[in-house]
Amino acid sequence: MQHAVGSPLPPPPQSGHGPAAGWSQAAHHPGAHPGPGPAGTPPPAPGFAGPPGPSGPAPHAPAPHAPAPAPHAPAPHPQAPHSPPPQGQPPHPGVPQHAAQPSPQPPSRDTTGHVQLPPGGPVAMPSPPPVAGTADATATTLAVLLIGPAGAGKTSVAKFWADQRRVPTAHISLDDVREWVRSGFADPQSGWNDHSEAQYRLARRTCGFAARNFLANGISCILDDAVFPDRPVVGLGGWKRHVGPGLLPVVLLPGLEIVLERNAERSGNRRLTDEEVARIHGRMAGWYGSGLPIIDNSQMDVPTTARVLDDVLARSIASPPQW
Repeated sequence: MQHAVGSPLPPPPQSGHGPAAGWSQAAHHPGAHPGPGPAGTPPPAPGFAGPPGPSGPAPHAPAPHAPAPAPHAPAPHPQAPHSPPPQGQPPHPGVPQHAAQPSPQPPSRDTTGHVQLPPGGPVAMPSPPPVAGTADATATTLAVLLIGPAGAGKTSVAKFWADQRRVPTAHISLDDVREWVRSGFADPQSGWNDHSEAQYRLARRTCGFAARNFLANGISCILDDAVFPDRPVVGLGGWKRHVGPGLLPVVLLPGLEIVLERNAERSGNRRLTDEEVARIHGRMAGWYGSGLPIIDNSQMDVPTTARVLDDVLARSIASPPQW
């Protein structure tokens, strides 16, 4: 039986075997060249030069620009009917193809667990308000360093201040990060040595990295630490290196009697001896005359101290301190 156009459709493929067993692409095209095939496959009929083109079968002639084979070169081995087409070429016409498996797509940015985070970098100084005295510290993304001796109320004020802000804010406590070390924790109360010094520096650097990452993603930070004015390179200078020049330091320095009273309410390794508290408080007095803002919260509760902190920060934004 002759067909007016093209060739008959091949039988449907069998599951797991690609094209139907024994099916040859050229077997249903009259005039195909004989060639080797799988066992059990009938040889194709001779006389077919190639797949049908737009105007019918192509004449039995080489391509116009195809180079002639070398005189002594071995003849190329004809391609088996069942071999897949070379990579990058369209499949053979008339042979059913399996549905192409979709290539895996990268996860969408909206997918949980694949949120793109900007990398943290040095924190720059917040932009001053357009009109002097109009800065709103409660609605500005800030990096604050709250300095003070043990018992000054740094942690309590920092937590309350962070809770009450109108923008996302994180509280990063140096003592909390320092106590991440469980086995091998170097307690300064057992003696100040190279191990305790290294763990303090490691905790400060970790807090600095965390603050930079939070700030890069729009979350303010307040850090608290007992920074001594007589060690600028390790203390304030180290925080400036870890966080950036936009860090706003504020000193919380109540009277010695208040500090001793608050320290007595502490427990664990955060409670110091009265002698140690007095020594630290005396060193902290060196912040007077440094140019940093100082809050004496001797007669203030935590909410009042937090409101005063907002006022101090508003002035620092308008006129950044030199440190």
